[in-house]
Amino acid sequence: MEAFNLFVSNHIIEIYVLLLAIFLGFELISRVPTVLHTPLMSGTNAISGVVTLGGVILVRSADSADYLALGLGSLSIVLGMINVVGGYAVTDRMLKMFKKEKK
Repeated sequence: MEAFNLFVSNHIIEIYVLLLAIFLGFELISRVPTVLHTPLMSGTNAISGVVTLGGVILVRSADSADYLALGLGSLSIVLGMINVVGGYAVTDRMLKMFKKEKK
């Protein structure tokens, strides 16, 4: 528990920025019109790809005894891939809505 408290006290600015980014991201995304959803999803898929790649690099370079780095890297890989796959599925479905039906 002492290590956790030390980590939080050393990274309090980063934690505030993360919480602010989560709040602002939720507020901004909830107000996006449907027409802009597909371009926005493409951008977030690219960002999620970078997050996933960063997680792979973190897991690859982490020491086998550093459970925090391994856990955070694994979590970023899983969450990034969920977002990439889900974003691709949603984008593909929306693009199919705009295609003309074949007769």
